[in-house]
Amino acid sequence: MAVHGGARVGLIEALGVLPIGKTLREARLAVAGDGSTPKTRADLSSLRQYRPRLALALWLGRKPLGRRVPVTNLFNYLQPPPELGWSVRVTNVRDFRGGDTTYDSHNGTDLAIPPGTAVCAAAPGQVLRVSSEFHRGGRKVFLDHGRGLVTTYNHLARPLVAPGQNVRRGERIAISGYSGIDAVIAFPWVPPHVHFNCWLNGRYVDPFAPAQSPAPSLWRRHNDPTPAAPADLQDDAFEPSRFDEAAISAAAAACRHPDSRREIEQAGTIAERAGAALMHLAYFPTRFDQARLGPAFTLFRETFERAPRLDLPFSADDYDGIEIL
Repeated sequence: MAVHGGARVGLIEALGVLPIGKTLREARLAVAGDGSTPKTRADLSSLRQYRPRLALALWLGRKPLGRRVPVTNLFNYLQPPPELGWSVRVTNVRDFRGGDTTYDSHNGTDLAIPPGTAVCAAAPGQVLRVSSEFHRGGRKVFLDHGRGLVTTYNHLARPLVAPGQNVRRGERIAISGYSGIDAVIAFPWVPPHVHFNCWLNGRYVDPFAPAQSPAPSLWRRHNDPTPAAPADLQDDAFEPSRFDEAAISAAAAACRHPDSRREIEQAGTIAERAGAALMHLAYFPTRFDQARLGPAFTLFRETFERAPRLDLPFSADDYDGIEIL
């Protein structure tokens, strides 16, 4: 599979199924859960994720909407408690427009693109983490943009950056795919996409702003994001977020899962330890004693308000904007 200006990506790489032993262990955890991670929940309403016509076109390297990126799922403002397990059901949902373009546990924005598409930094930043969790979004890149803002790019085929690396706005950081268990289960009927997350002060937030909200959109072009313009590509003014080392240690101490705790404790730099803690707190919240951490817990030494800072994470050579389906 290949796409305009992108890279050739084979199906095995796109799905991220290697190494097979790790993949099978993590698939089992997603389906059955364990003592600290609830199993994934699905029912017939989950079939709303199936969009065969769009999916097949994208898997074949086509762009059905031309230079517009289809958005297939938005952030759900009515997410269930994490202790109930990750839910791909559609039972109680509301997106930023008041609609239902989402599902129960969806905490990001799904940008549907052909595998092999260049994925770009949504703002200047530093790579916090590059990892692969087959049962939670496949291959990922985590970028710290400073002032408490972190973005993550999930379901990648091929990361192109390393932890500690600084990146410019619009710089290529990965090649897209659709790695992770959900793609393997639903192939080829669910559109390949980048699941784009935003965290502010360590909490999931929607980059879009509801009409009734006084808070601004995180997109620089309000709720109509576009890729960085060529003149923006040298915009590299960036100061990393300041992480609280004591808070990172507190997160590790509150973690009841030995593998997650070990990863947080053994990561190299403070930023890498923060990246590990952020990932595990966000993707595996039930592995932590949340009462011990408290509702106001944060890994950051300062907290910040929302501000318009992000661009659509693709190249202006490939796309002009989005279309929410």
